[in-house]
Amino acid sequence: MDTHGTRTTPAPAGRPPGPGRPAPALRRAAAPDAGAVAEVWLRSYDAALPTVRRAHSDDAVRAYFRHVVIPERETWVADAGDGGIAGVLVLTEGAGGRTPGPGRVDQLYLSPDWRGRGLGARFLSLAKERFPAGLELWTFQVNTPAHRFYERHGFTAAERTDGSGNEEREPDVRYVWLPR
Repeated sequence: MDTHGTRTTPAPAGRPPGPGRPAPALRRAAAPDAGAVAEVWLRSYDAALPTVRRAHSDDAVRAYFRHVVIPERETWVADAGDGGIAGVLVLTEGAGGRTPGPGRVDQLYLSPDWRGRGLGARFLSLAKERFPAGLELWTFQVNTPAHRFYERHGFTAAERTDGSGNEEREPDVRYVWLPR
């Protein structure tokens, strides 16, 4: 696939919380959310991973969320109100990944202006509730802020690869969380 795409104007991510504004509500995603969810993914990926080549064009990412992720996977959004989506969490059964496990965080992306506001922690708490026997996830080795985040939330690095098993061909690391 083409790795470059034309960016359209992003969907609003909602205003970050301020005095008197409630935190985003976590809810299951629905078909109408697909466009806003894809835009959160695109903005977050570009902001967090500027050196990692994306394997798919913007339009392919949008189609993937519209035709595969939202209808076929357990997808949660952080609804910031005002028509904005502040983040996305996609959960799958562990057997759907490269390494079998009780559950897998397949995607966890936050709109850049929502980072550091506790939303990622809320998503991980939800994931742990949904899969209390344990979770796994993959992240790129260059994403050291994600490593710190997951380690703060009880995940441990279990495996490192040279990236030959992912579409981006970027070295990655598998993290595991097991309940105590």
